[in-house]
Amino acid sequence: MSHSDRAVSLMSAEVAEIPQAAARLSRDGRQAIAQVAAAIDLTSVSHAVVSGRGSSGHAGTYLRYLIETRLGLSAAPAAPSVVTRYGASPRLGGALYILISQSGRSPDLVAAAEQATAAGAQTIAIVNDAASPAARACRHVIPIAAGPELAVAATKTVVNTMLAGLLLVAALAEDQALVTAAEAAPERLAQALTLDWSPWARRLSGAPAGFVIGRGLSLGPAREAALKAAEVLGVPVLAYSSAEVLHGPRAAIRAEHPVLGLNAGGEVSDSIEEALGTLGQGGSPVFSGSGPQPSLRGLGPGEPALDAIALLVPVYRALEAEAARLGRDVDRPPGLLKVTETL
Repeated sequence: MSHSDRAVSLMSAEVAEIPQAAARLSRDGRQAIAQVAAAIDLTSVSHAVVSGRGSSGHAGTYLRYLIETRLGLSAAPAAPSVVTRYGASPRLGGALYILISQSGRSPDLVAAAEQATAAGAQTIAIVNDAASPAARACRHVIPIAAGPELAVAATKTVVNTMLAGLLLVAALAEDQALVTAAEAAPERLAQALTLDWSPWARRLSGAPAGFVIGRGLSLGPAREAALKAAEVLGVPVLAYSSAEVLHGPRAAIRAEHPVLGLNAGGEVSDSIEEALGTLGQGGSPVFSGSGPQPSLRGLGPGEPALDAIALLVPVYRALEAEAARLGRDVDRPPGLLKVTETL
């Protein structure tokens, strides 16, 4: 059965909607993000803390790099168990605390955000459900305007969450380059939707394990790509920074392990290419849309902060298509639920 003949999965439909979802955020969410940015007093912020799990945590990793490089604040990931399991109350009075959650309903994330708000932090919820408990736990709310997402594997909400972070930092930093990049997002994401990365997904589906390499702004997307590969294809995949992979992890990467490189350009581009080149010389099958001899179609030069997000689109598309080819039900991954609640 050809791709065009098979029933369209929820995941496939939602991946195809990514450019429209981005346009909706740009159109409907820009004012809300501008209002939140205007309400934040950066002069009283000593550091940033970003809270999220799973795909939201990977969006948080992306956001932390933006905060550190564009706002000059140190940014750390939150550990909700410090509040919910250890009963501690971190001193967060000088923090910019950003909670990222697609559903906004995980009790540990909500409890940690409530504690941060009570401690005096300037708290922001980036959520798809503006009426969720996570939104109520924070002083400010940024709805990502992705629309309902029914597939278990989150795709359009992840992209819109990262874009919302991009828009927020652009507004806080008054960074015109980021504003321009955000305005180009729907068109760039539509370009990304035309990229066929199925050779990587097909090689991965028959492998015992795989690896994804990124760095800086593309590290969060690399971790997200690894998570989705495990979720959709059932193959264990690890993501590493190009600054780390040639140390201990290299000893575990063999010729049967496909390596995907996510290089969005910019300051870390040469580091990623060096790591991919070394792994390729060692016999690993390397797939990348960048470098001197790309094995996949890439996007071409662009704004790295935007392209780090856009590179997720061909990953999602290729994983869904390969799962369908194998007869896997991508909308019902074994043992997984759409909303995971932890405490």
